[in-house]
Amino acid sequence: MNRRFQSGGQAAARDAADLDRRRRRALWLIGLGTLAVLALLVGFGTRQHAERSAAAAETLDRERNRMPFVRTKEVTVLDRPRQLDLPGTAQAFDSATVFARATGYVASRAVDIGSKVRAGDLLASIAAPELDQQLAQARAQLGQLEAALQQARSNAELARVTNDRTSRLVGQGWSSKQQGDNDRTNFEAQTAAVRVAEANLQAQRAQVSRLGELTGFERVVAPFDGVITERQVDVGSLVTADTTSGTPMFSIARTNVLRVQVYVPQNAVFGVKDGGDAQVSVPEMPGRTFRGTIARNANALQPATRTRLTEVDIDNSDGVLFAGLYCIVRFAVPRPQGAIVIPSEAIVFDRNGINAAVFDNGVARMRRLDIAADEGAQVELRAGLNPGERVILNPPVNLVDGMRVREPEQPEAAAGSK
Repeated sequence: MNRRFQSGGQAAARDAADLDRRRRRALWLIGLGTLAVLALLVGFGTRQHAERSAAAAETLDRERNRMPFVRTKEVTVLDRPRQLDLPGTAQAFDSATVFARATGYVASRAVDIGSKVRAGDLLASIAAPELDQQLAQARAQLGQLEAALQQARSNAELARVTNDRTSRLVGQGWSSKQQGDNDRTNFEAQTAAVRVAEANLQAQRAQVSRLGELTGFERVVAPFDGVITERQVDVGSLVTADTTSGTPMFSIARTNVLRVQVYVPQNAVFGVKDGGDAQVSVPEMPGRTFRGTIARNANALQPATRTRLTEVDIDNSDGVLFAGLYCIVRFAVPRPQGAIVIPSEAIVFDRNGINAAVFDNGVARMRRLDIAADEGAQVELRAGLNPGERVILNPPVNLVDGMRVREPEQPEAAAGSK
């Protein structure tokens, strides 16, 4: 029994050892397989990374060496006059406010706003009874002074005759020297009285003339041909004639000729001269242009704006235009020399200022620009480009100086290559 039990124990021990060896071998195989899988994964990842890095490097190199297509246009040189459009305001050639020159009440009114009048036409009449009475009194006093002058002349003539007679009697001894002196001085006094009466009469005549002119102002008339633009009085209104606080009655404007006031900037004042032509248009009248003549200017620039006031006269005999209209005035400004003009889409704004890219045999060259005038669709330059050069339109955002670029193949060139 003991021998059989010992043999059974040895067999179990051998089975346990064998099982342990198989377990360790399985674990070793599993670890080896895991390592192999990890090695494969690492190798595959390394290969993918290398391929991606190579592709990225290739893409970057291709981007660096890629030459973008660009559109170009040759620089234009203009020598014809430059068109300059400026805002302006149409004003009446003459305008005035008619004030009352006689104190009284408005008896009648012959015009209203919009009435067209001729010089001398009656606008209104003023009832001024006090002024009429003053004139009547002055005329009566004038009659008195005329009679007084006649009386003084008669007295002077009597004194002259008496003095002549007394002088002869004194010489013959029939009259005393005292009497002769009295008659002589009386004659001189009467002669002086005549001169005084003549002076008084002349002064009174001036007073009558003045009052007559003032009564003439009871008829308010138009000072020139025009149209009534404002009316400040009506029938029954009290008006006063005063140099400081007189009553305004009407405003009148002469509109058969209009003067358009426009402010010309400094860069164009030497080209806008008196006697030149100008074209005037009104936004509310599309398709119609009015010819004007540069008539006058202020001959001085305003310091705040560096502009000069210029007036353009327009014939408005047909009455189509009105004073106060907003207008656009177009001047043809001569160019002292040919101007370089490029499209506005060729302008590049960056930290270096205003530039343009020039196409130079497949290479982009950046040029600094000095702009003289911006006309919207195109830009006029003072300096920066030369005639015959080609500028790049709408340049790429990454365009830099020295970058290689190319133009699209022209249809003719492409057909010839085929």
